[in-house]
Amino acid sequence: MVADKQTLLKRHRRRKRIGAAMTASGIASAGLVAWWLPFPLVLLAWIAHEVWLSDHQFYSPRQDYIHYFPAGSESVGVTLAKDGTLILSRPITLASTDTLFLTLELKTDLLGRFFDPAVMMTAGGLADVQVFERNTSGLRYVNLTGFSDAVLDASLRIGSRYCQLAGSGQLWVSRHPDYLEKRLLIIAPHADDAELAAFGLYSRAGEAWIVTLTAGEVEAGHYRRMGCSATEAARLKGSLRAWDSVAVPRWGGVPEQNCIHFGYFCLQLPVMQAAPGKPAGSREADLCDTRPFRSYNQRPLPSDGDGLPTWENLKADLLHVVELVKPEVIVLPHPDLDPHPDHVCAYSLITETLVDSACHPEALLCYANHLHDNDRWPMGDAHSGVPLPPKFSEDVIGNPYCLVVEEAVQRDKAMALGMMHDLQMSLPFKKRLRRRLQSILTGRQWPPYGEDEFFRKAVRRHELFWVQTPPPRPCPEKACEHPGRMT
Repeated sequence: MVADKQTLLKRHRRRKRIGAAMTASGIASAGLVAWWLPFPLVLLAWIAHEVWLSDHQFYSPRQDYIHYFPAGSESVGVTLAKDGTLILSRPITLASTDTLFLTLELKTDLLGRFFDPAVMMTAGGLADVQVFERNTSGLRYVNLTGFSDAVLDASLRIGSRYCQLAGSGQLWVSRHPDYLEKRLLIIAPHADDAELAAFGLYSRAGEAWIVTLTAGEVEAGHYRRMGCSATEAARLKGSLRAWDSVAVPRWGGVPEQNCIHFGYFCLQLPVMQAAPGKPAGSREADLCDTRPFRSYNQRPLPSDGDGLPTWENLKADLLHVVELVKPEVIVLPHPDLDPHPDHVCAYSLITETLVDSACHPEALLCYANHLHDNDRWPMGDAHSGVPLPPKFSEDVIGNPYCLVVEEAVQRDKAMALGMMHDLQMSLPFKKRLRRRLQSILTGRQWPPYGEDEFFRKAVRRHELFWVQTPPPRPCPEKACEHPGRMT
């Protein structure tokens, strides 16, 4: 997926260069009509680019999304009445833990080429808006999780903005146990990944543990402006993010002793995996020892003895935590949807470790904090719902599971993200100006919590995961039994 993103990005930039060259040629030709005409045309072209062409969307929106629901999922045909009421073709039963997705054909109208098209749901006091790409046309998956009662009693109304909806579709129901009652182990490649993906989940769970793999010490330019050298800035940033990883989860009810920071180095997990016994030091902090970033841990780790940043030590540390926690569910990045190299390696790390572990979780809940082909997903404003992401291959990526996050918890999640030092940076002037122009000309809104893009993308009505089956253990007779829930 990383290679895919780089290929798509190069293609996107090449097309923009060609478009810019054609635009420049047209503007230069306008100078033959009047010498002053190119100046306002340049300004208008720049505004048009910032408002309508600056999104990183590396695919055509005029194609169907492709998502498969596994065996055991239930589907039922639906129709939309003239007033938008959703009508089921036959009776079904729904549980509070079920995840619901409605497949519908969407087609934007003329205004949908310039404004974000959306599907709107209302039922009694509940309302939601889910946004899709401009100029969209094709099959989309609208998230109806949280509207179960309205679906059953035919009180759910579905409307649209800047697009037309097909009069019929398919409702998919994914059945799940109550994961909030399970013992959770959340794997965060970097501080803030657990909060971005699963604050609503872990803040409501009976028992949750959080492991942060890397210090996230790179790209520390902000701290260099404070007078630090490049090395000092990287070490300061890594220490702050290590602190964040064990302190911020307490806002969500996770005890400090349940938060463990491993202190390996950002963007070095692929290097470590390629040579498991060879240390991979920090790119910017001039360190080849993980222990400086472990000072806030309340629990020892096996590699505390030498602190070497090797894949073998990383696996030993994680195996130790897995055997300590004995998780029933592990929450981790999705290897096919999330292209960040550390996130992809985190999934490999878990699957390799579980093969060696005597404990076997019931499920893996995979999340995607980044996409390889759409940097704005989930699209739309903060506090709105999360539809299934763009996906055009026929790969099976897991059974979708969606948790509804109440408004009060959404605000708490925003506060947790605001405590994360890496999400506190100010935007460059150009990006702030772009957002202002988009707000004026297209109606895009920005939440009051902070300037980072994740305050819009992560503070949502839903948290979305894909359930996968853990790799089989080689020796079933080694399965361990947990003596009871840990406190």
